[in-house]
Amino acid sequence: MLTARGRTFSNLRQIFIRNLYKETRTNASESRSFACASSSNRLDSLELPRKLRKFERKPWVTDINEVKRKARLEKQERTMVRETNFKPPKNGLLVKGLIPVAHDVLAARNQLLFYTSRVAHSISIYFCSVCGDVHVGDPPHKIRTCNVSGSQTNKEHVWERGGVEHVLPVVKSFHLYDRLGRAVSHNERLQVDQIPAIVELCIQAGVDIPKYATRRREFPVYYVAGRLIDFEKKFPKTDSHEKDINTSGFWASPKSSNDDQKFLDFPFDNLKGFAVRGMEALDKLHSGVLKLMEKYDVQACGYCNEVQVGPKGHRVRQCQAFKHQMRDGQHAWQQASTDDIIPPVYVWHVGDSQDRLLIDALKRYYGKLPAVVELFAQAGASVGEKYQGMMQEDVIVPSLDEENLVV
Repeated sequence: MLTARGRTFSNLRQIFIRNLYKETRTNASESRSFACASSSNRLDSLELPRKLRKFERKPWVTDINEVKRKARLEKQERTMVRETNFKPPKNGLLVKGLIPVAHDVLAARNQLLFYTSRVAHSISIYFCSVCGDVHVGDPPHKIRTCNVSGSQTNKEHVWERGGVEHVLPVVKSFHLYDRLGRAVSHNERLQVDQIPAIVELCIQAGVDIPKYATRRREFPVYYVAGRLIDFEKKFPKTDSHEKDINTSGFWASPKSSNDDQKFLDFPFDNLKGFAVRGMEALDKLHSGVLKLMEKYDVQACGYCNEVQVGPKGHRVRQCQAFKHQMRDGQHAWQQASTDDIIPPVYVWHVGDSQDRLLIDALKRYYGKLPAVVELFAQAGASVGEKYQGMMQEDVIVPSLDEENLVV
C-alpha cells in the first residue's frame, strides 16, 4: 500500500511522462511538416508529372471521397419525387459570360496551329517510329530512352521527320447534337462525327459552326426523380437542324471558311515574330480552356487517352487499357483535366550555351519543356517563369572529360 508521499511522487512521474510525450509528438510533427515543405520546394523546381504505369489510373481532378459523397447525394435525390432546378449549363442553357471566351479559345487554337506550322518550316521536328518520343531541333538526341517492345538492344531511338501533329497532338471527341441527350452507343460509333475536343468544347459553350449543327435551348430542362423533363420539342421551328449537315460524316474533310484565315494578316515576317505570337496564343488557349472546363463537363478515361466532351461519357467499347475485359471494353470515365484535352509532349530542352547534340551520359543535366514551347524557344521567344523550374538553366552541363569530376 502506497503512502501519500508515494502517491504524490507517482502522480508527478505520470504528469512528467505525459508532458514529455506531448513535446515529442509536437517536435515530430514540426519536423514532418518541415520535411514536407522542403520536399514540396524541391518538387516545385521540377514540375514534370510522373509517367504512369500501365496498371495505374490517372489522378482524380476531384478527390475520390468528394466524388463518392456527391454520388450518394444524387442517389438520394433520385429516390425523392421532387423537382430539381439546376443553373446553366446543367439545365441545357448557355453560360452567357463564357460565350466570348469560347470564341477566343477557338481563335487562339487556329492561331497556334498556324504559327506552329510556320516555325516548323525552319526548325526540324523528329519522332521515334518505335516509341513515339519527340525531339525538337537538329540533330536529334542520342539519349537511350526507347524502352518499349520492339526497340533496339541499345535502347536508341529510330528517328523520322515529324510535323505539327507530333508537338500538338489532336484529341478527338464525338460531336453531340444535344449535349444533354443520350450517350453515343457502340453501334453508332461510325455514324457520329469525331472532331477535336477543343472545337467540341467551344461548340457546346456557344460557338455556332454551320457544318457541326447543335441544339440551342430557349427554355431550361428540369429533373424530377433523376429523370430529365424537356418541355421543348425535339426539333423547334427556329432550329434548322437539317441544314448544313454533312451526311458523309467524318470521312469527308470539309473546307475551312474564309473567316478562319482573318488572323493571318499580321505584320511579323521573321521567325521570332511567329514564335512570340505563338506563345501568346498558347497561353490564351490554356487559360480559356481552363475557364470553360470549370463550367462545362468533360470526361476522360482513367486508363487511356479517350475524351468525351459533355456531362457523361460515350458507351463505345474500344478501350484496350488495363483490365478492359472487366469493363467489357468500355472506358473508365472520370472528370478530365486540361492535360487530357491539351496533352503536353515533353522533350529534352536544348539551351543556347550547350552543345546541340544531347548524349546519354549527360542526361541528368538536361532539362525538359513541352514540345511546342521548346519549338518557340529555339525560334527566339521568351519562355517565361512558368517553365523555369523544368528547364534547369541554373545547371552547367559538364563536358565528357569533366563528368567524373562532378560532385
